[in-house]
Amino acid sequence: MCRREVESPNPMKLALNLPQFMDYRSVLDRTLLAERLGYHSVWLQDHMWQLRTPEFDHPEAIATMAALAARTSRIRIGNLVLCNSYRNPALLAKTLSTIDDISGGRLEIGIGAGWFRREYEAYGYEFPATGVRLAQLEEALQIINLLFTEPSPSFHGRYYRIDRAYNFPKPMQKPRPPITIGGKGEKVLLRLVARYADRWNAVVSGAEEFDHKLRVLKEHCAALGRDPNTLEISEQVLVFLGAAESNVRRVWEQAGRHPLVAEMREVSAIKGTPAAVAEQLREHERRGVQMLILWFADYGRPETIDLFAREVMPALQ
Repeated sequence: MCRREVESPNPMKLALNLPQFMDYRSVLDRTLLAERLGYHSVWLQDHMWQLRTPEFDHPEAIATMAALAARTSRIRIGNLVLCNSYRNPALLAKTLSTIDDISGGRLEIGIGAGWFRREYEAYGYEFPATGVRLAQLEEALQIINLLFTEPSPSFHGRYYRIDRAYNFPKPMQKPRPPITIGGKGEKVLLRLVARYADRWNAVVSGAEEFDHKLRVLKEHCAALGRDPNTLEISEQVLVFLGAAESNVRRVWEQAGRHPLVAEMREVSAIKGTPAAVAEQLREHERRGVQMLILWFADYGRPETIDLFAREVMPALQ
């Protein structure tokens, strides 16, 4: 697999997890705002509906990525994470190559094995055992990389195959767009990160678990002969941000009514005014996180996106 050096020291990359449970125009408005304010990237979710509020709008991820790529000029566009089971990997490679071309080389690829059984069943996908989904993901990663880098590759695996498949134009980014894999399974998932990814998106509940998973990941790198410094670390964080303590309390109380936010805020939420949030995020940086993907608990209100950029971002960069 292709390797790219991760520069160090580097300013913290600050990205926005888009609130996707709204119409496309609202998603676009937030993306254009994030671009003007200097965010590194925006990230979508590959789900068919919002997990706790299925009646809300939820634009499809790939189509939305292409649309955002066409309407922006600087900000990078990714997905946490594309579900491998939902698309043939060869067609996915073709689609992602096209989006990288549309964007002028600003695509970020996040991909995973999938997990939301109810969604699989609702849309008519088989939901195989975890081990099978991980094996399928590994074959998919090989096919995607081949189609990004080789003229007419062939691959014959247990689950997927291609036969002298052409994919032109190739992605603009060389040797290919960066690949992010998220998760924490120690035996298989972190091995896939070490072998195929450019970035690990840490899915952890605190500093102790983060340190342990990072040690396991480095062990996989050592076993594969990979320099762990070629692997970037990102983390998705839930942020309750307010200009004053009264604003923070209001967001904490109101957002906590959403079951998913209420569940996450008790585990790993960051809460406070700009100075307090900046200090908490610096602690993530000290642990080794190089990119933070911010999920604002007020569902990405434009004024919060702006407040973070004006008063928190400078302290981290």
